[in-house]
Order: sequence, then structure tokens, then C-alpha cells
Amino acid sequence: MKKISNPPKSDWNKLLQRPSQTVESIEETVLSIFDDVKSNGDDAVKRYTSIFDGASLDEFYISENEFVQADKEVSTELKSAINLAKSNIEKFHSAQKTAKVYVETVEGVECWQEKRPIQNVGLYIPGGTAPLFSSVLMLAIPAKIAGCKEIILATPPNKRGEINPAIIYAAQLCGVSKILKVGGIQAIAGLTFGTESIPQVYKIFGPGNQFVTVAKQLATKYGVAIDMPAGPSELLVVADETSNASFVASDLLSQAEHGTDSQVILVSTSMSKLEAVEKEIETQIEKLSRVKIATQAIENSKLIFVETKEIALDLINEYGPEHFIICTKDTDFYVDGIENAGSVFIGDYTPESAGDYASGTNHTLPTNGYSKAYSGVNLDSFLKSITFQKISEKGIQNIGSAIEILAETEGLDAHKNAVTLRLKSLNL
Repeated sequence: MKKISNPPKSDWNKLLQRPSQTVESIEETVLSIFDDVKSNGDDAVKRYTSIFDGASLDEFYISENEFVQADKEVSTELKSAINLAKSNIEKFHSAQKTAKVYVETVEGVECWQEKRPIQNVGLYIPGGTAPLFSSVLMLAIPAKIAGCKEIILATPPNKRGEINPAIIYAAQLCGVSKILKVGGIQAIAGLTFGTESIPQVYKIFGPGNQFVTVAKQLATKYGVAIDMPAGPSELLVVADETSNASFVASDLLSQAEHGTDSQVILVSTSMSKLEAVEKEIETQIEKLSRVKIATQAIENSKLIFVETKEIALDLINEYGPEHFIICTKDTDFYVDGIENAGSVFIGDYTPESAGDYASGTNHTLPTNGYSKAYSGVNLDSFLKSITFQKISEKGIQNIGSAIEILAETEGLDAHKNAVTLRLKSLNL
């Protein structure tokens, strides 16, 4: 990890850059595949699945037999763990339900807001180097609680055209309608346009690599909503002299092992603690099964020393981390002051891994600084707010003249006339 001491604020923007390719270098590929899928449907999806995943598909969807087989292959111990995580995630997201908002703004003018589920949603679960069945829980559970009618899950198959049984088990457990054995850009394109076999959805959720992130952003140009631009994983830890160097190092490595394009950052007001964490990383990384991946990610990562907690907080808000861990004596300072973060983990015994799996919060979070404007996935992500209004004769009399003046001033005569006719009818 690169070690930086007291970087001037003028250097922060460059210092905090993510190790990602530019959109321009990816967009041409994404556009080409989108155009192909739009024009050629299933044939294009099959072709790209063969090219990128090495799988020749006769059927896009998981069969009933594959569901049965997956249930047999998942161990009782793993099923128990998945069910515990499911229970906690359900509790947290169910608690996010809100009641109808109603107000009578003036006598005779009733306004209210109600929430309705998005009817058709697509959930993208990355393949790559690890089966992220935990992401199935994080997306399918709130979708089901929200009441989405059709929940389509897309995930890349292995070279034999198979999906990890834990992903299948979790999807079935959480009420997913269909599991699509397609990943990457072609999956996002298929869900965006619809094909002979793949239904078009109204909103796409889920993390992915930089190609998937750009594909999701492109989908919005065709009227499909997305949860957020979620790319490679990232973590920032703030630690002072009271922190446990071993714990901090383990948290940094837990994110570094996600992928070679992951980034982790330690910000500390203690140089001695920063150096202690650096030594711990060197010791712990050698014991990881994914040491090569973690090592490359660590090369993209930084150890930053600053003099004060105030400077540290300013730098953290400038970065806007996906995950933010607070390992300091004065945790309230950071809790109260953080403005840009996807999810916050407080204290020595709150590892980021807890949020990834089983504490109950959602781990689908904004990356690449998007936490400055986006929230992580939550129950409202799967709902739309619809406003209603009902105006009585008394109500139109109370606000009608104001509407007439406002409409006339804007030069919208028909708007004014729609009110004037009603007011005249009441004076007869």
C-alpha cells in the first residue's frame, strides 16, 4: 500500500482517484453489444455468453430439476446461515415500511401519497471469482417485501452452463420468479430491451464490474431505471491510536479480496498505528486463499496519515466511501459528521463483513464516490411514490383564483380556463 503523510488538500482529488478504467474506454464495447442484443435478441445473448463465459446455452432458465439438485447440494450448515441472514435482512427492511401520507392543505383540498411496488425488476448477481449468493438475499428480500410481481435474477453461468447451487437455493428461498443463466453486458441488455426469452424489466439492481456498471447506466437511456452506478468494491477505515491494528488490517483485506480492481484506504491520525496496520496486512495477506487478488488490490490502495480528526473527516467526505469503518475513541465525531458514505460500521466489533452478510442492512451500495448523491438499496428502492389529490367544490373555490393568476402570468390560458369554467359553474 502506498503511504502518504499529510497530503495537502489541493492533492486530494488526485490522491483519492479510484483504480478504474474511464467510461470512454468501455462505452464502445457496451454500445456495440446493446445494439446487437436489441436487433438479434436471444441469438446475440447466446453468442456473447459463449464468448465471455465459455458456456453454450440451450435454455436460459434454471429448470425445476436444477432447483431440486441445488437444494440437495447446499449443506445444512450453509442453509442455516442463509436463513439466519434472511431473517435479519427481512426484519430490517420490513421496518422500513411507511404509512400513507395524508394532508388537507386547505379546506376541501385533500392530498396524499401512497407507495406502489415496481411491477417487474431485474436483479443482477455477479459471477467472477466468488458466488455472491449474499447479494441474492440483499436484492430479492426487499423486492419481495415491496410486492414486486416479477423478480428476474440474472447471473453468469460457468463453462458447463451451471449456476452455483447456493445462488439457486437463496433465490428460491427469497421468492425469485426466474433465474436467468446470463451475465455481463448481454444480461443487462436483455433485461433492458427484452428478447424472445428474456422479459423487459422496469428497473435493474445489483453490483458488477465496470462493464456492467456502464451497461446499467446505458440502460437508463432506454427508459429502464437502475438502483445506482455500483462498480468495484471499496472500503475506507479511519483509525486512531486506540484501534486494534489486527482488526483494521483484517477489514482492509476483507474488501481487497473482492477483486483486483477493489480499493481500500486507511486514514489515521496515528503514524505508529498506521505502520502497525501495514505490518499486520503483510502478515495476514499471506494466509488468504485469494492472496493474488488481494495483493493486486492492495497495490491500488493507500495508507494516509493526517494530523487531526477534522482533516480526516473532511478527506473522508471528499472520498465518499462505499463502506466506512470507524475505529476511534471518539466515534460520535465521525458518526455525526459523516455526510458521504454508503454504509457506516462503528467500533472495533463491527466488521464490514457483518453488513455484507447477516446484520440486516443492505450491502448493495454506491461506489466510485456516488455516495455523495445516491443511497444504498433499501425497501423504497423497489417502490414508487404516487401522489393523489381530491378537490371539492369548496376546495376549488379556495384555491381557484390563485391558480388563475399563476396560469395567466405564465401565459397558459388553457390552464386558467380549466379552473375558470369550474368556478363559473359554481356561481350559477
